[in-house]
Amino acid sequence: MTAQRRQYPVIREPDVMVPMRDGVRLATDVVRPDAPGRFPVLINRGPYGKDSYLDNPDHSIWFFPRNGYVLLSQDVRGRFGSEGEYNPLFQEAQDGYDIVEWAARQPWSNGRVATTGQSYLGATQYTLAGGHPLPPHLQTLVPVSASADFHQSWVYHTGGVMEWGWTVPYAILKGRNTLARAGRDDLLARMDDYVIAPGNFGQPLSDEWYRHLPLCDWIDRLREAAPYFHEYFDQELDGPYWWPINMIRQAANVTVPMFHITSWYDIFLEGALNSYNAIRQHGGSELARRNQKLLVGPWGHLRPFTQPTTGGAGNIDFGPAAAIELHDYMMRWYDYWLQDIDTGIMDDAPVKLFVMGDNRWRDEQEWPLARTHYTRWYLHSGGAANTRSGDGSLSTVPPETDAPADEFTYDPANPAPTMGGNTLIIDYGVFDQRPVEDRPDVLVYTSEPLPSDVEITGPITVTLYAATTAPDTDFTAKLVDVRPDGFAHNLQDGVIRARYRTSVREPSPINPGRVYRYEIDLWATSHVVKAGHRIRVDISSSNFPRFDRNPNTGAALGVDARLQAARQTVHHSAQHPSHITLPIIPR
Repeated sequence: MTAQRRQYPVIREPDVMVPMRDGVRLATDVVRPDAPGRFPVLINRGPYGKDSYLDNPDHSIWFFPRNGYVLLSQDVRGRFGSEGEYNPLFQEAQDGYDIVEWAARQPWSNGRVATTGQSYLGATQYTLAGGHPLPPHLQTLVPVSASADFHQSWVYHTGGVMEWGWTVPYAILKGRNTLARAGRDDLLARMDDYVIAPGNFGQPLSDEWYRHLPLCDWIDRLREAAPYFHEYFDQELDGPYWWPINMIRQAANVTVPMFHITSWYDIFLEGALNSYNAIRQHGGSELARRNQKLLVGPWGHLRPFTQPTTGGAGNIDFGPAAAIELHDYMMRWYDYWLQDIDTGIMDDAPVKLFVMGDNRWRDEQEWPLARTHYTRWYLHSGGAANTRSGDGSLSTVPPETDAPADEFTYDPANPAPTMGGNTLIIDYGVFDQRPVEDRPDVLVYTSEPLPSDVEITGPITVTLYAATTAPDTDFTAKLVDVRPDGFAHNLQDGVIRARYRTSVREPSPINPGRVYRYEIDLWATSHVVKAGHRIRVDISSSNFPRFDRNPNTGAALGVDARLQAARQTVHHSAQHPSHITLPIIPR
């Protein structure tokens, strides 16, 4: 498609200072076709330095202008060339509105404006989409790999536990620019003491600093680099502080079409899945409700999605079918909504999923799939499910009345380590879980080899009946595909903090020794467990450093330097039938 259309020479106008409604000016590069006429406009807004996108093919600086679009690349408020103070995410709806309307008035604009961008550059789109009112000239948005509920995946996970593996190093990454602008070379040098060699995005902390206690020390250590960081502790509960930038709650404000793009191993997977559904059900116009599109690939967060290479995440390659040129999909979408060109994009199915295991793309009409059979797979053991060599098993047969419980000791001084998954900065994607499953503080429940393929596509939940000797603790769960050679391929995982078992808005303390029901959200996947493979569920109380360690003391978040061990008991009897609910798709 793109090879047959007119290709334009491109001109770049750097550092155009665009005024916002309060007089603050934001540095913006205008990259446009070097030709007479008016063109539709795409806006790309981020905190990483607009110049850094020039040679990065993922951010579309040159691609769309060569194909007849104006591309505005803007430093968000308080970052690099832009004036003002930086406050992540909370400033983006208002500033996004102003740049859309500014763009529509320019002589090179045809008055039709859309947004583009990945990661934070997608988050700026979700905050804009949830704002009210939307800019009159905004036609559509295409967020890629972005959170839309910034309490439930940006700072915390669905279970109320902080995403520790990336929050501090990410604040350091962005804080370097703040310190450089302030001339604080002394503090810049200190940042280097905290981190190790670059990971897949930014630089992960050294083990010493990931383990540093109390956590709230980081408020002072980052006070000048990231002055907003204290809010992550002050606003632990999901409440009115977070709601204005929660697009899921603001879905009724969305009145335009959107194309949501994400991947199964993305730290912000929830953004696209939940936003797609929320707008389809509650969008503020029929136009919006009927014109949402969702694409989910098999990649991690930072896949170079504009380059047709084989697609993988972690220690796996999903084969040549995984590699698609997303710009082709995006161009068809923009051409339709901004230039009234019938590209056939609206004839496509609204949902496009990559089914791992089969390693192929499949079109669907909805999410979750209407034909899903939600099936319980129950945890069983003779009371010794510790490690993958224990007696834990998994089957669709309900447990017996007198089935013995399993126990393990969770010591936050020796937490179970993170090995891949939906994370960022630390390594993400698929990794062999056997080193973790050899730990005695991990309960392992494994099915018999499957007689035929089993497709798991949709949301996944673990229901756990458990007790602890602590006044507060965490429980984790992980879904694993065990290959015939023993490789334990992680599919999804999740966590729940005991005091947030019923609500992340209103904590509810527990009584030590009492059995409680915990619902652990493992988000979603699309994966075929092949015949001869086994399905496995791992249960523990830590996944570190992805999630912050619960010290088991019952203290408020981040204030305790003490760690104490807890004895955890997991029940799986007829009275307390612990299980995982899998979304099985008939084949």
